[in-house]
Amino acid sequence: MGCCSGRCTLIFLCTIQLLVALERQVFDFLGYQWAPILANFFHIIIVILGLFGTIQYRPRYIVVYTVWMALWVAWNVFIICYYLDVGDLTKDSDLLTFNISAHHSWWSEHGPGCVRREMTQPGVGTVDSQSYISVMGCLMEYQYIEVLHSGTQILIALLGFVYACYVVSAITEEEDSFDFVGGFDPFPLYHVNEKPSHLLLKPMYL
Repeated sequence: MGCCSGRCTLIFLCTIQLLVALERQVFDFLGYQWAPILANFFHIIIVILGLFGTIQYRPRYIVVYTVWMALWVAWNVFIICYYLDVGDLTKDSDLLTFNISAHHSWWSEHGPGCVRREMTQPGVGTVDSQSYISVMGCLMEYQYIEVLHSGTQILIALLGFVYACYVVSAITEEEDSFDFVGGFDPFPLYHVNEKPSHLLLKPMYL
């Protein structure tokens, strides 16, 4: 097929997207980030749909994947703005947890090099009575880790969008050109050129 190289590239991109989305989903679950969890869930479903459409030559499925890639880029741009405190957005809000919990990104306490400092609450002597005080020594702030994740998602999504458009175009063109002579015409042209021998008059007997 003419778009074999494009299809192979798109299949590869979809596979990478699945792996990256699953990795992100795990850490969003650990941080109880409900909005990203739902977005990742739909993203995984649409990527699987696009992968199936690419393998099975289903351009409609690939079109759905293409539209979702545009929405996915917009979502990740929002996440970047959220963690970089752009405009009225602030990373300290509970927006991503639907305001039902005060949890924040898992990376805020478990980033590379981060050391958590805890101390026992005064007046309480139980073992489980430790309260979080501060995080020190992080090699990278957690918001930049989240921005890096979203930036990677945007890059892969843009590549997927471009190759999906190319594959849909190539499949459509090939389907349009797959027409043998008179194959889809109920009245082929060669019938027009036939001599009207069957129209010869026959004598009538009364």
